[in-house]
Amino acid sequence: MTSWSDGRRDAPAVDRRAPRATGRRRSRAPKPAWRRVLGVALWTVVVVCGLAYATSLAVPLWFQMHQQRILIVTSGSMAPKFEAGDAVVLRAISNESDLKVGQVISFWPTGSDELVTHRIVALRKLPDLRQDEATGRMVPKVDANGERLTKSYVVTKGDANAEADVNATPIGRIRGVQLAVHEGWGWVLQWAGSAQGRAVMLVPPLLALATLELLAMGDARRARRDRPTPRTDLTDRRVDELLLD
Repeated sequence: MTSWSDGRRDAPAVDRRAPRATGRRRSRAPKPAWRRVLGVALWTVVVVCGLAYATSLAVPLWFQMHQQRILIVTSGSMAPKFEAGDAVVLRAISNESDLKVGQVISFWPTGSDELVTHRIVALRKLPDLRQDEATGRMVPKVDANGERLTKSYVVTKGDANAEADVNATPIGRIRGVQLAVHEGWGWVLQWAGSAQGRAVMLVPPLLALATLELLAMGDARRARRDRPTPRTDLTDRRVDELLLD
């Protein structure tokens, strides 16, 4: 096809696409040995401390899911059955008939909020008492027919103690019956739940993660610095001339 406008041939068309940037592709330089060793050490701290903290939360939760409780022993009154620093697994009682002589129970002694773990040596029915408003003395409660009301109590004794506990304990103050004993768990769980234990399990991994982030930022800057500068390959420039006759 031929085209004439003002007697001159049209100017050739030129491809104005940006020239292709080419450069030698370099493989990523390997990290120094100290950098690899440091990274492995930091991740080890994160994993180990993270697992320790998760375990300290999961163990009590596991027992709660199975309707059980775990109690840390703080005295040796039940030696050699278990010692201070052991952990006792308890099951809550739902009925008075669940209690039997010879069982080990955890309870709050009358007038105390501190748990004690001792063995049942007797089951008793004792008068249910109330305080007389006039005299201030404790007197038995009676029902509508004038019959004295009784209340169930347990008499307890530590295996390492020579005598039984001074006061009998009402059934309602029993926390649970012992199912199992785990030697040494008590000290570990007590430490894990303390402020010092939490700090040891949480602070190092947080510092390790912060250090890993700083190292990653340094690696990114180093990679940008080592990246080759693109150059233009003039031989790849394409110039198309269209001669229009």
